[in-house]
Amino acid sequence: MMVVCGVANGQLVMTGTGGMVRLFGTDQAILEVPEPRKDLPCSVTPTKTAQVGFDLKFHGGYEVTVPMKDLAGQENLLTIIFRVTPVKSGDATYFIQRIRVPEIAEDAKGDAAFHGSFDVGEGNYKVDWLMRDRAERVCSNYWDVEAQLPDKDNQMALAIGASAVRQSETEYFRQEPPVQREEDPTTVKILLNYAPQNPRSSAMRPIDTSALVSILRNIARDPRVSRFSLVAFCMQEQKILYRQENAEKIDFPALGEALAKIQLGRVDLTRLADKKSDIRFLTDLIRSELGTSDRPDAFIFAGPKVMLEHNIETEALKEIGSLEAPVFYMNYNLFPNAVPWRDTIGNAVKYFKGLEYTISRPRDLWSATTEVVGRIQKSRSARIAQNAKSN
Repeated sequence: MMVVCGVANGQLVMTGTGGMVRLFGTDQAILEVPEPRKDLPCSVTPTKTAQVGFDLKFHGGYEVTVPMKDLAGQENLLTIIFRVTPVKSGDATYFIQRIRVPEIAEDAKGDAAFHGSFDVGEGNYKVDWLMRDRAERVCSNYWDVEAQLPDKDNQMALAIGASAVRQSETEYFRQEPPVQREEDPTTVKILLNYAPQNPRSSAMRPIDTSALVSILRNIARDPRVSRFSLVAFCMQEQKILYRQENAEKIDFPALGEALAKIQLGRVDLTRLADKKSDIRFLTDLIRSELGTSDRPDAFIFAGPKVMLEHNIETEALKEIGSLEAPVFYMNYNLFPNAVPWRDTIGNAVKYFKGLEYTISRPRDLWSATTEVVGRIQKSRSARIAQNAKSN
């Protein structure tokens, strides 16, 4: 049996006066001597090859298991201290994590398990790691981490610079830092389907949330886009969850607060009785959001596939009229071979002669964002030139 032990606070970067981190002498000695210890029996499974996530950061970390029998007794406190040091250059970054262990019966079976993580830029790193309990029993481990982009991804711009170490972000909807925008007032409207990859899921998985929010962040970070309108909706709930109009930046905290109210496990009985409620919702959404008189320089749909029994009727799309602005679809699909055919939103985008991009891996997101914004600017410049010529 494997159980999660106690409440694990996230890893925090340790700081000190003048940037110097001060440790207990025994802790410092253990980190300096790379000889694994097992006074406190534990098994450490480190991530030796860091992987790039949809947030365009390399993620490293570890998983730890401790036999429950070795934690039996009164309440305990496990303290983890580790440092990550770039091999080429830079100072070590120290982290601390504390796990409170409740009282455990002497005859408890199985293992307690928990994990830790950190983010790095491209490069090679050395990790020195220790864990101790209140009785000063120690478990220590040491390993190397490689964070390297393959040659075909070398052009991808990462969110963390080479040989840099950062604390892992645990808040998906934190505010973006300011971006120096170009003077050209390019505007986009994003229609985000905030829904899980698996339409039968009753909850958003972390990977789904990370991918969808990362799509927004990559667009928001591009200095070529100056103003944003955002409509976040959920096809499973058939509801608009959040709206932001013509803003200088996307308000991620407000978006997160609105999306936290989503209830995927609940189904409205009236929708169950109405077999076409889903296609009517999507039809009305596209007709109202694309048919507005105040049109942006581009429309961008984003989200997982929406496989409905019916497609939007052509007559409904004709009501929108001709769109001067291009339409794009950034389709989040981890397993494109499983559902290779076009979905309902994709068919609507095709009607408007739009382009669809499949986002299965981080590099898909980076390349799609780069191309989409480039096409938006090219379309806008051509439209301005045509209008000037007509005048």
